[in-house]
Amino acid sequence: MSESLLITTSTSLEGYKIVKQLGLVRGITVRSRSIIGNIAGGFMTIFGGKSAIYTELCENAREEAFQLLIQHASIIGANAIINMRYDANEVMNGLTEVLAYGTAVVVEKID
Repeated sequence: MSESLLITTSTSLEGYKIVKQLGLVRGITVRSRSIIGNIAGGFMTIFGGKSAIYTELCENAREEAFQLLIQHASIIGANAIINMRYDANEVMNGLTEVLAYGTAVVVEKID
């Protein structure tokens, strides 16, 4: 789906002009760690180093939020998203919200 949708963290797309702003779009997911993941992650903090369990959890949450962002933009007719960002907040202990957001726009290629 994202092959046809241009996405950037910039406020513009080089080689394109913005012909219409459609507004804010977002994708949100809330994830929790399992008890097994918490135990394994706890062991990693004792020994130090990269925590593959938490890294995978974060990557999966960001990817899910990103795909939901793309769906939202597609539904409202955007062919690009500018100023894309991520945000994450702990809703409660062990429960994290990940938000992907940006401005949905319609762009045309500059010849």
